[in-house]
Amino acid sequence: MVKIEYLTPASPEERKRYYREEWDIKQVPDFIAHSIQEREFGFDHVGRGPNDRYKVFRNPDLLKRFLKVRTPFAAYCSVAFYDKPRRRDKWTKAELVFDVDAKDIPIRTCECEGVCEICLNEAREIVCGIIDTLKEDLGLKNIHIVYSGRGYHVRVLDDDVTRVNSDVRSQIVKYIVGAEVPENEYSLDYEKVSYEHFVIPFGYPNVFTERVKYSILHLNEHSNLDEVNKKLLKDVLKYRTFIEDNNWGMFKNKIGPLRYKKVVNGIASMNMSLVDAKVSIDLKRILRLPSSLHSMVSMKCTEVRNIETFDPFKEAVPKFVYERK
Repeated sequence: MVKIEYLTPASPEERKRYYREEWDIKQVPDFIAHSIQEREFGFDHVGRGPNDRYKVFRNPDLLKRFLKVRTPFAAYCSVAFYDKPRRRDKWTKAELVFDVDAKDIPIRTCECEGVCEICLNEAREIVCGIIDTLKEDLGLKNIHIVYSGRGYHVRVLDDDVTRVNSDVRSQIVKYIVGAEVPENEYSLDYEKVSYEHFVIPFGYPNVFTERVKYSILHLNEHSNLDEVNKKLLKDVLKYRTFIEDNNWGMFKNKIGPLRYKKVVNGIASMNMSLVDAKVSIDLKRILRLPSSLHSMVSMKCTEVRNIETFDPFKEAVPKFVYERK
């Protein structure tokens, strides 16, 4: 297995080898290839960001020719569809995207300074939860997962969401990541009844419960949560075995109702950082082109067929990495 410390930035010569010997236009996913003429493309040629923007390709062969000749440091394409992509004019729709970057996960059990096998796997776990919620709660089906090189992009193309505005996308993100504590008072026969989120096994309370559970089980003694001091954090770590068995009532009793509320509020606030919300609400964002090279870490941006079994160190490492001396 290739270790992450071996994955240093790709040299210009390695980029040339990748695009001219290993890369194939057939690796570009169909959901991009079939709409290529409606998307904007952007490129970074020297490692300073995508300043070569507003590129348009009428067909995949033209994109193929460009990449094999220019061998860019990074390649991007828009999540937006345009009638006139060269000017980003006459926007028609945009994918709904969830960007999970391993280095930016707010709770990581590793202590690496960049990305490693541990935090990349935790990013994958977060993505699995997002996909389950998209499918089961929102009924979305046209979902594509892409390994970005240091994390994952979840790209949704269902018509129900591709034409919604940024405000609606923001609300969807909050729902998916569990960024708001659910209301716990409900009307029942003209009487107000209080229920904690963990006793309601469906809808948003259930989504929130799953996100809180994930976060609590991944906390460590160095974690920071709003309104949660070191003593409370220590107690959370001590009693979280009850959460593993879904014994929420006992967990709440052990740390106390008021302190439990602080923990839940802190996690809800932190959960917004599970994804890069700016990417999700941006209607004209460009993302790394699947099949392209992430030159900073020498990894292939790869479409994921099975997120449950995907291993980036087996499926997204270019050949030139194995041949390095």
